[in-house]
Amino acid sequence: MDAATWTSVEWLAEARAWVDEQLAAAGVERTGELTQPRVRAWGTVLRADTTRGPVWLKAPGPETAFEVPLYRLLATVVPSWVLDPIGVDAARGWVLLPDGGPTLRELVGEQGLSEALVTVLPQYAELQVGLMPHAEDLLAAGVVDMRPAVMPQRLDQALEATGRYVASSRDAEARELHAWVESRREEFAARCRELPDRVSLDHNDLHSNNILGAPPGPVRFYDWGDSVLAHPFSSMLVTLASLAGHLAVGPEHPLVRRPRDAYLEVFGDPVELLAELELACWIGKVARTLVWERALHSDPGEFARAPLETLGSLRMNSWLSPA
Repeated sequence: MDAATWTSVEWLAEARAWVDEQLAAAGVERTGELTQPRVRAWGTVLRADTTRGPVWLKAPGPETAFEVPLYRLLATVVPSWVLDPIGVDAARGWVLLPDGGPTLRELVGEQGLSEALVTVLPQYAELQVGLMPHAEDLLAAGVVDMRPAVMPQRLDQALEATGRYVASSRDAEARELHAWVESRREEFAARCRELPDRVSLDHNDLHSNNILGAPPGPVRFYDWGDSVLAHPFSSMLVTLASLAGHLAVGPEHPLVRRPRDAYLEVFGDPVELLAELELACWIGKVARTLVWERALHSDPGEFARAPLETLGSLRMNSWLSPA
């Protein structure tokens, strides 16, 4: 699938018919035209008004089509924290979702994010705890395995992917950065062996625009197309980097530390778990590199350098990195 297919008259007509079929089965009627607000290299989203509010058809590309059956699994196992699909067609790679309302960032603004995340991140941690017994179900849905034991092989894959960019870019700085990461293979493998074997779903792009709602009301975690099966703490790589970036503060600032510790408290003593979180996030940079590569596979465009920048941030012995 590509943008040309997703914008074709034939594809849109088929999508419209399917949406109407799913709405009718749910006792809902479409009241407005089906519009296409977003088309990207990695998927498209369509929107329509209905008698029960807006609905959204998400059609991810082949690399992230696992998101469609994943939504059904999440709605079954952790229904309190995700949108319940109106319809799912795994063969086509389509999921029809109700509107989840404004995002956390829209509701609280940047200055309110830290306080809100003190409440929200423990809920995300509970979602992860609920999914811990379902690793095999997640793999069966198509979620990619990024557990600590396989991460040395994933580093090789990340180096191969970023190596193609380096070979084509004629960028001396990129070559040097790539060579540095290659030289750290043994160190990376050793550190993977140090990471405790916790496993759950890592959203891999959890920031305030992928959280719907705000405290004290209910929240829903949204947009699972970047997710992987990994050490749960690696989720905080993007979350904390995004928060620190929006607030223009460092990783140890109380505005970052408080939501971080609130998240860790679900798993135990934050003081005892901090080193584990930092290691999980450092290793998680390789998974994030491959997620970038997966999303950009058909059309890198302006983000072509992003996978290498993320992989090269292994030089920073911290979670803080380009996300």
